[in-house]
Amino acid sequence: MTERYPIDINAFVEEYIGLSYHGMKAQTPDFDASVVRDFDEAAGNVIMTPHEMGRVLVNLLNNAFYAVHEHRKSAGADYSPTVTVRTKRVDSRMEISVIDNGPGIPDGVKDKIFQPLFTTKPAGSGTGLGLSLAFEVVTHGHNARLEVDSREGEGAQFVVTLPV
Repeated sequence: MTERYPIDINAFVEEYIGLSYHGMKAQTPDFDASVVRDFDEAAGNVIMTPHEMGRVLVNLLNNAFYAVHEHRKSAGADYSPTVTVRTKRVDSRMEISVIDNGPGIPDGVKDKIFQPLFTTKPAGSGTGLGLSLAFEVVTHGHNARLEVDSREGEGAQFVVTLPV
């Protein structure tokens, strides 16, 4: 079993925002998006396996950055690609939300996104393993929840809810 220990959740999330954003910028030089940080000052520490949860967070952030970048190509001139990352302590739980203002996820796709090998990205752009592995790490590895809320045309929100 992988070792778990207390992690300052806001510092952890900030580190992975930087990794994901700069990784996207390196792969896609014309990438540009605003990142809004909405961190709960009382978030504190969460006991977790940081490298596993880091992979989950990078996957969610990379998907959000990809969604807003692709949406920018077809959206009007007034569109401002934005990804919001929120931490919030709720009783004995910690919520980490990654919210984008991209194209949203169609209802028929939402039911499949956590299935292995399912991807909406063009061939060569995704493996179809990211969200299924993230789901496994969160639900089985941390006894937590990973949920999605999206309306087509209105963006997507992924919420990881961890026990504190």
